[in-house]
Amino acid sequence: MRVSVALFTADLRVHDNPVLDGALRETESVVPLFVIDSGIRDADFTVPNRAALLADCLADLDAALRARGGRLVVRRGEVVQETCRVAARVGAGAVHVAGGASGYAARREARLRAALARERRELRVHEGAVTVVAPGVLVPSGSGRGASAEGRGTPGGAPRKDHFAVFTPYYRRWRSEPWRAPLRAPRVVRVPSVRSVALPTAASLAPGAASPDLPAGGESAARRRLRLWAAGPLADYAGRQDDLAGDATSRLSPYLHFGCLSPVEVARRALDAGGPGAEAFVRQLAWRDFHHQVLAARPDAAHRDYRPRHDRWRHDADEVAAWCAGLTGYPVVDAAMRQLMREGWMPGRARLVAASFLAKTLYIDWRTGARHFLALLVDGDIANNQLNWQWVAGTGTDTRPGRILNPLTQALRHDPEGEYVRRWVPELAVVQGPAVHRPWRLPGPERAALAYPEPIVDLAEAADRFRRGRG
Repeated sequence: MRVSVALFTADLRVHDNPVLDGALRETESVVPLFVIDSGIRDADFTVPNRAALLADCLADLDAALRARGGRLVVRRGEVVQETCRVAARVGAGAVHVAGGASGYAARREARLRAALARERRELRVHEGAVTVVAPGVLVPSGSGRGASAEGRGTPGGAPRKDHFAVFTPYYRRWRSEPWRAPLRAPRVVRVPSVRSVALPTAASLAPGAASPDLPAGGESAARRRLRLWAAGPLADYAGRQDDLAGDATSRLSPYLHFGCLSPVEVARRALDAGGPGAEAFVRQLAWRDFHHQVLAARPDAAHRDYRPRHDRWRHDADEVAAWCAGLTGYPVVDAAMRQLMREGWMPGRARLVAASFLAKTLYIDWRTGARHFLALLVDGDIANNQLNWQWVAGTGTDTRPGRILNPLTQALRHDPEGEYVRRWVPELAVVQGPAVHRPWRLPGPERAALAYPEPIVDLAEAADRFRRGRG
């Protein structure tokens, strides 16, 4: 074969990209293709915040390919149809694509394989482009070895069902699993003549205003941030990852979501730096892989309880609106929700606190919160968002499904002086020290001067309501 197609999905980079590398090793020229997929648009998954980053990512990827003599070919429409049209136009013998964990990715792969087979072309699926360890590679003892790197691409292969349902044993296996070596970025990319539409703007991908303080997208920005993170803050990560005021997390999640960074390279760079911070950080990458392998085995977990608890969820539109707006009367929850609105992002601890408040304190269906997060998060993907929400709600993989994260306890533990709250809730900026977490206890005149709501729920009553509802 003289030409192949490298179909970019969640792997928008030239460094350590198994899809691009595989296509270039196989043929003399390659079509680096991205399809602005009408199926994703119709599912309302492309929202303004992620559209802004996606536009950055595609422009940066195109620039990287042009620096190597190539370019990014962009098409709009149904992904299978457009990919087949491009393959037919250039006479490609094969299309290369990264394996995905979601139900949509699995259906896309199956349809693309069938359509290409009808034209006597092949689909080559590359696992390990999106995760450190591909879904299905690790399975519990007694289940048999999971899919190999090529196994998922076998025509007629059965869906993977065996998976780890508890993180700790998964992590032990994950940490001992040999990882592939990172691949070099290509020096030259030769692209045949083929039509492309213009690179998209954010507005053309998703109408509407994005959050005002989004990060810059693209591989260049991602690699700069990775270098800075690995060279300094990573060392202190183990002791500071939950420090809300310290802003001590990597902020690499948007770049991992879009595939601007290879998770294999990120993990290896962290471990090369060494120390307890590196181990704690790599553990978070394992959580990401864990959720991908759960979703690959149980695609319905994107919208159905992984472990049904027969919850009698409440429905209260006013409480949901207050939570979304950051007006619950619990400052640490409100700070988290306002950061989400402003930056399209929150640190992991803030996500846990905000999610627990909705799903367990207010006892609102976790799917309501998951939808709201996906509407704003720049790193929002189905595996991590939905399964983290299920973990918090107690319907997922948490081995203590009844645990409730008390927002006051969490605030005093992870924002002891209230700096995080004062940063994001300006109405409370005049309240000094930990008193900011309980503004209702301030003396009458001081409390009356604050334009901040009273708590919308009593925590003790809410905890009792949750336990009765689940019981």
